[in-house]
Amino acid sequence: MSLVQPLTGQTVLVTGASGGIGAAISERLSAEGARPIIHYGRDRQRAEALLRKLGGNGLIVQADLSRPDGAFALWREALAAAGRIHAVVNNAGVRNEISIDADPPDWRAAWQKEFQVNFFAAADLCKEALVHFRQNGGGRIVNMASRAGQRGYAADAMPYGATKAALINLTKSIARSFGRDGVVAVSIAPGWVRTDMAEDFVGRHGKDAAVGDIPIGKMAETGEIAEMVAFLLRPSQPSVNGATLDLNGGSYIRYGDSL
Repeated sequence: MSLVQPLTGQTVLVTGASGGIGAAISERLSAEGARPIIHYGRDRQRAEALLRKLGGNGLIVQADLSRPDGAFALWREALAAAGRIHAVVNNAGVRNEISIDADPPDWRAAWQKEFQVNFFAAADLCKEALVHFRQNGGGRIVNMASRAGQRGYAADAMPYGATKAALINLTKSIARSFGRDGVVAVSIAPGWVRTDMAEDFVGRHGKDAAVGDIPIGKMAETGEIAEMVAFLLRPSQPSVNGATLDLNGGSYIRYGDSL
C-alpha cells in the first residue's frame, strides 16, 4: 500500500534554500509532494543543482534580503511565478560577531545587518503572505528561530539572539491575530545544527564550545529540522498554531515563568 503524500499540491516558499537547512527542507517538502520555491541570495549554481536533485520539481527565485526592499521583491517574483503560495518558511539568516569594544559605527552596522536579514525580511514576507492567505483561504508560516532567542546568547553574538527572540514574538502575534483567517504560524528553535555556519564556528572555537552543553552530545542534523517543518505544514496539524518547537538536544529546557 502506498502512502499518501501529505503535502501534495502545496507550493512552499523557502528562504535561504540553496544550502544547509534550507536545502534539506526543500528536499523533504518535495519528497512529501509539495513544490518548493527555492530562494537564494548569491549562489545560483547551488540553487540550480538543488532543483536538478528534485527532478525539476520547484521554482528558483533570487533576492537579496539584506536590502530593505529585498523581501518584497522576492514575494512579488515568487507569487508571479507560482500563482498561489500555500506556506512560507523563513529560514534565511546570518550570524556575525561584534564586540562591545567595537567602534559605534561598526556596532550599529552589525545590529542593522542581522535585524534586516533575520527579522525585518522575515516580517516583510509574513506581511505579504498574510494578505495573500486571507484572500485565498489560509496558509502557513514557519519561522526559523533559535535556542539563542530564548535563553540569550554569547557576548559577541548578541544581535543574533535578539533577532531570533523578535522572530518568536512575531510568530506568536501572527498566531493570535490571524488564526481565525485560516493562518497557522509556528516557530522552530534549534540549537546547533550541522551546517557550514556551525562547522566554521567549531573550526574557530573548538567542538566543545558548540556541543559541550548538549546532553545528547551532538548537533542536530539538517534532516531533523526538515522533517519537523514538513510535519508542521501538514493540513492535519492546525493546533500547532502559535507553538515554538525546541530542537536542541536538551541544552535548553523551558519551564514556566516564576517570580
